[in-house]
Amino acid sequence: MCLRALTNPQSAINNQPFMADLKSQIEHLAAQGEVERDPEARKIFLEFRDQLTQGKIRAAERGVNPANPNQWITNAWVKQGILLGFRLGALTGMDAGLSFVDKDTFPARQFTVADRIRVVPGGSSVREGAYVAPSVICMPPMFINVGAYVDEGTMIDSHALVGSCAQVGKRVHLSAAAQIGGVLEPINAAPVIVEDDVLVGGNCGVYEGTLVRARAVLGAGTILTRSTPLYDLVKGEVYRATADAPLEVPENAVVVPGSRAVKEERGPWKWNLSLYTPVIVKYRDEKTDQGIELEDWLR
Repeated sequence: MCLRALTNPQSAINNQPFMADLKSQIEHLAAQGEVERDPEARKIFLEFRDQLTQGKIRAAERGVNPANPNQWITNAWVKQGILLGFRLGALTGMDAGLSFVDKDTFPARQFTVADRIRVVPGGSSVREGAYVAPSVICMPPMFINVGAYVDEGTMIDSHALVGSCAQVGKRVHLSAAAQIGGVLEPINAAPVIVEDDVLVGGNCGVYEGTLVRARAVLGAGTILTRSTPLYDLVKGEVYRATADAPLEVPENAVVVPGSRAVKEERGPWKWNLSLYTPVIVKYRDEKTDQGIELEDWLR
């Protein structure tokens, strides 16, 4: 089933009394015209940010709908809380190894050995309000933005970006210069989601709420957006985003950059033009798995 950009009033985390109360407080503050000078608003936001950082609340989650356990649901109130932090924040200097000037509500995180996260020296930064699970490896320089969720065993390689509210599963490898775009606004829009055991090749770009299902492989240079059709050579299908669902990469799909001829008059006979398009050339098998065994050695 395709991901639908919906709010989640019956989320498992929202059923807990504390989370339900926090949700209602965030929604109330987000609706107010003036909260910048309200000390209680900042107190509520800091509690919200702490829950985000610990991974106890998420911008999107799966398994909430019993009828469709693979469906991802967007928690619009979490995005409201993040945007509230920017409204409440004031510029301040931050000494976190490098010199930063940013909103004081979203300082750089400070890691310790107890966090069990490898952050290799060299200019990487993770904002408060981003969940990074133990055993994640961060190679310099990389950046994880507020609201992102990065699960266990994932490697974020050099020059890679995990955008605001992006959801990255277990044992994912984001290769050098891979860009996982964030979708913070509009608040009910689905963020980019990369499920477990996905390999994202170098210089890939995954944007605009694209959903990459488990164990997919994106070859170097692959770009995925809402306006980009995905051609499946194996199954003879063409996958596109719709008004209520993003582009979805099937489970185990191996995607590489491709091209298709321009059909307009000047395209085929005068300029010989073609347009970029991603193409599924195969589905992951034993040979594909052997080709990415290096991942385990790098960890």
